[in-house]
Amino acid sequence: MSETKKVSLLEGFKAFLMRGNVIDLAVAVVIGAAFTNIVNSIVKGVINPLVGAFGTQDLEKYSSCLKAPCTTDPATGEATEGIRIMWGSVLSATLSFLITAAVVYFLMVLPMAKYLARRAAMQAAKEGVQETLEVTELEVLKEIRDALVAQRGGSGNPA
Repeated sequence: MSETKKVSLLEGFKAFLMRGNVIDLAVAVVIGAAFTNIVNSIVKGVINPLVGAFGTQDLEKYSSCLKAPCTTDPATGEATEGIRIMWGSVLSATLSFLITAAVVYFLMVLPMAKYLARRAAMQAAKEGVQETLEVTELEVLKEIRDALVAQRGGSGNPA
């Protein structure tokens, strides 16, 4: 009994792994991890210097002191007194998220939505043409039937 349970469990796991959704998700995670490096490079190489034009170049250094006096150890950079709120790191993470979301939307989601809409329109047009052809074929068959009926009736041969 235990052997059959293991076999069915393994078969279920195999079926789960062979689904297209799992593979698509794995590819998305790998691409997302690689894409994170690009976004971080953009933030550090482009955004931080732009912000640095108005203050310090490293967003991580922007902070506020909640409980004075805030002092840091120059060797380690750790706070020794006071309570420091590191809002610069939150700003950096927010910018990274917005850049990532914008790139994903404009380079992946929007083109895919347009492609799917175009494909749906082509499919609807194709179905419309198919329906027209079916109606036209039906009309032609009716005309042939009427012509045959008229031909039989006109020749004097009883049907």
